[in-house]
Amino acid sequence: MNKTKINLENLGYNDFFESGRKELKLTEYPIARVIAEYKEVYKVRDADGEYLAKITGKQRFMATKREDYPAVGDWIVVEKLSEGNAVIRGILPRKTILKKKYSDKQENQIIATNIDTAFITESMDKDYNLNRFERYLVLAKEGNISPVIILNKIDLISDIELKSKINELKNRFNNINIIPTSIITDQGLNELKNYIIKGKTYCFLGSSGVGKSSLINKLIGKDEIETKEISALTGKGKHTTTTREIYFLENGGIVIDNPGTREVGIANSEIGIENVFDEINSLSQNCKFPDCTHMHEPDCAVLQALEEEKLDKNRYSNYVKLKKESEYYSMTDLERKQKDRKFGKYIKNYQKNS
Repeated sequence: MNKTKINLENLGYNDFFESGRKELKLTEYPIARVIAEYKEVYKVRDADGEYLAKITGKQRFMATKREDYPAVGDWIVVEKLSEGNAVIRGILPRKTILKKKYSDKQENQIIATNIDTAFITESMDKDYNLNRFERYLVLAKEGNISPVIILNKIDLISDIELKSKINELKNRFNNINIIPTSIITDQGLNELKNYIIKGKTYCFLGSSGVGKSSLINKLIGKDEIETKEISALTGKGKHTTTTREIYFLENGGIVIDNPGTREVGIANSEIGIENVFDEINSLSQNCKFPDCTHMHEPDCAVLQALEEEKLDKNRYSNYVKLKKESEYYSMTDLERKQKDRKFGKYIKNYQKNS
């Protein structure tokens, strides 16, 4: 067990969580924060240090969805047992929640909870993709989390190319802070460190190999997380981080490292999509039909703006794609099967008549 003493406020605890604790009448138990999740066990930390905790059989039996289980970032109430072990007795209400969808799974996957800011990270190589930035921005906005864009490995491109990328991002996304970084030249690292505030929680999001763990190592001041570079042959990141884990910085900031993934599904993200594509949402107020899909209806203000080149074509295309994906994942299993069946029949008839 880690014996280092720390104030709960330095772990991110505040009045919001204390209020939830009182409301649930769980004040007789001590509190801790989940800092890592393993198979059927959680590493947690409180004012006294770190130890391992498990949920009860009753909690496992009562759980009906993934959100019913603890996740990295959660504040929990625990009953301490022997040295270094505890039982989780409850989860405090979450202030924010970041989750994604896998296309082959029905349930959402929780990335982390109680996050203040999401550092959406891409590297200046084959990983760079505006649509993927947009996808992560939707996830952050849906979770009511403030997003910041990190352009990492800027040592791979010229200053002129970097300026072009930044202008491209500013034209595509309004009012999003952009921090260019490089662990090779240390560019942008001081700006990133100064952005992180004591007692606030920050989550790094991005594909494998973009340098999330390397940036956190720089912030920590030591190589605590094993890292691997993107393969020069395939351009794909090697999957290094295998579990989500919280790290505590000397300045009191809290950062979460996440396993990278190229599959980031959008589910139940109506609010996030509206916030990220705010100009489309604003234009839609002038559409003839209140339920306009902005794809084929007459007198559609969005399509008119697209035709007049007042709306970016690629941004519009990604909006339609994410909207359809969110609606599809929001369907019930029965609705989804019926839709898939209808589409299958359409393809079969098309092939027969071709």
